[in-house]
Amino acid sequence: MTLELISFPLCPYVQRSVITLLHKQVGFQLTHIDLAHKPEWFLTLSPMGKVPCLKIGTDTVLFESQVINEYLDETIAPALHPADPLERAQHRAWIAFGSEMIGDQFQMMIAQGEERFTAASRQLFDKLERLEKNMTGSHFFAGQNFSLVDAAYAPLFMRMEILHALRPLPRWEALGKLRRWTALLMELPEVAGSVTADFPERLRNYISEKGSLLLRSV
Repeated sequence: MTLELISFPLCPYVQRSVITLLHKQVGFQLTHIDLAHKPEWFLTLSPMGKVPCLKIGTDTVLFESQVINEYLDETIAPALHPADPLERAQHRAWIAFGSEMIGDQFQMMIAQGEERFTAASRQLFDKLERLEKNMTGSHFFAGQNFSLVDAAYAPLFMRMEILHALRPLPRWEALGKLRRWTALLMELPEVAGSVTADFPERLRNYISEKGSLLLRSV
């Protein structure tokens, strides 16, 4: 079975699946496209016109990062979801919560005006503070073992650290549990290897092109 992941280099949702594939040490091909000029073959594969898409063999395509990661977890060991159905459902819920935060983070990154930046920032940090209060593990999300929740949040946290380096974010600085979780995730080879070496520069250039308020005084 061959696996091909269709990607855009800056997409956090793609990164979730790359992390999962790398953690499971399974071979796959990563194909980047330009989302501003989507090729016809991609639009044929992707019903929603979004990345990631996982092409399995020659005929089967999955889309949406959470669906892709669930499939990978059910078919390739080691399992990263809990065995208990209730705990597994809770993990899925927190992954969905993280997807909402990725949207808030994106709006904050590209905001050109103070009002829009403040609104997106407030939404993001209110959610981050709620996540912090619900952290039960002292290492990863649920303790000593890496899970799909960790794979889902690593892209968000990686971008938070980059943004914080560009312009100090006091509310991020105050989230001690999340910062410790972030530091642990960033040390993992599957997380470090899920982006290109020049990823921070690429991200900065992207938000600069958007006229981001984050870089207005940088």
